[in-house]
Amino acid sequence: MSDTVIRVENLSKKYVLSHQQEGQKYKALRDVIAEGAKAVGKKLLKPSTAIADPSREEFWALKDVSFEIKQGDRVGIIGRNGAGKSTLLKVLSRIVEPTSGRIGIRGRVASLLEVGTGFHPELTGRENVYLNGAILGMSRAEIIRKFDEIVAFAEVEKFLDTPVKRYSSGMYVRLAFSVAAYLESEVLIVDEVLAVGDAAFQKKCLAKMEDISSKGKTVLFVSHQIGTISTLCDKVIYLSDGQVHSMGSTEEIIKTYYSEIFKDRSDNLGQLRMRGFGKEIRFLEINLLSAKDGILTFGQPMEYELVLYSDIDVDGLSIGSSFFNSSGNCIGGLFSREFSVKAHSKLTLNLSVFNTNLVPDSYHVGFSIGYGQKEGTRSDFDIVVGKPVFEVIPMQENEFDIVNWSTNWGNILFRDVKLSVSRSEDVITVK
Repeated sequence: MSDTVIRVENLSKKYVLSHQQEGQKYKALRDVIAEGAKAVGKKLLKPSTAIADPSREEFWALKDVSFEIKQGDRVGIIGRNGAGKSTLLKVLSRIVEPTSGRIGIRGRVASLLEVGTGFHPELTGRENVYLNGAILGMSRAEIIRKFDEIVAFAEVEKFLDTPVKRYSSGMYVRLAFSVAAYLESEVLIVDEVLAVGDAAFQKKCLAKMEDISSKGKTVLFVSHQIGTISTLCDKVIYLSDGQVHSMGSTEEIIKTYYSEIFKDRSDNLGQLRMRGFGKEIRFLEINLLSAKDGILTFGQPMEYELVLYSDIDVDGLSIGSSFFNSSGNCIGGLFSREFSVKAHSKLTLNLSVFNTNLVPDSYHVGFSIGYGQKEGTRSDFDIVVGKPVFEVIPMQENEFDIVNWSTNWGNILFRDVKLSVSRSEDVITVK
């Protein structure tokens, strides 16, 4: 017997989007009926002529997607927003019908796609365990047998007889995941909903999914947290514009993903800026001066030129930076000394980082402008992630006979960091 659990062949899903035309008012029922009658009349008079409707547009959320997943695989699905990840999971869970293509799934599927899926808000947690379990295909005897384990894992004993409409989103997810995880299914499908839970529960869920996989079950997991994907999954599917960009080992595909998403926008800070930031104070340029063609040798100092603009007077600012490796894990960070900016001024800073212990890998960096880190909290004016992207390579051959790159050299990544103001310019405004 084949060990293939999921086989997807040329899967496509089309949606029809409606657009309101400029100046168009909302239609009454009589308008809809009248327009429908006119359309039928036109078709009868000119049956061979297709009538284009500018208010409707076809959108292919998935297009010719094909892949196979084996028994016991832990598969992560990654991609930008709108790539088709959630649509794919909904089709695999039989929530949405595909437009074309074939899906073959061997065994029972348990899915957790949205907060509160399968729950009735007026019913208690206890009643919803039975309801959700039945929806997922569990018998009443099976639910009774596993009830105590489900409740203990979800940590909602005190609220078991409370209507779930009074639950927080985190409590919803804990209970829903517990029911899905304890269903004796061959395939567990989990969307981004785990991000709602706290860090301790996320860790608990990941451990449970690893345990499920170790028993020969298959796990499909969608997440924007690439570090979590790297920890849990042994294979990754990278979706782009509704198609499979690539599929393979986790390390290989994550590196491909980062190289693709930063390739075309590494010079556009607007695209790298986190939403809602960069209003009163913002980065204009972030340049890594010491990297030739984006390459650094192990131990080579890093020199950044940071150009920022401020609309306001602020004292006590600092530059923060976080370094992410090719697996998406944050491996270190630093804060600069405090400095001040004047309103309507452009400030150019030089940041030098010596004695770096970044092991050979690909890296991207997040930079922030803010203040308040002394008290353990920080308020940021601007956050830019993914600039610059660079590669650290080993030293030249013959300098060392043996180098253990698996260690972070005692986890001391950065020593001797200096920040200096190279120039300050008063300007009227910068867009």
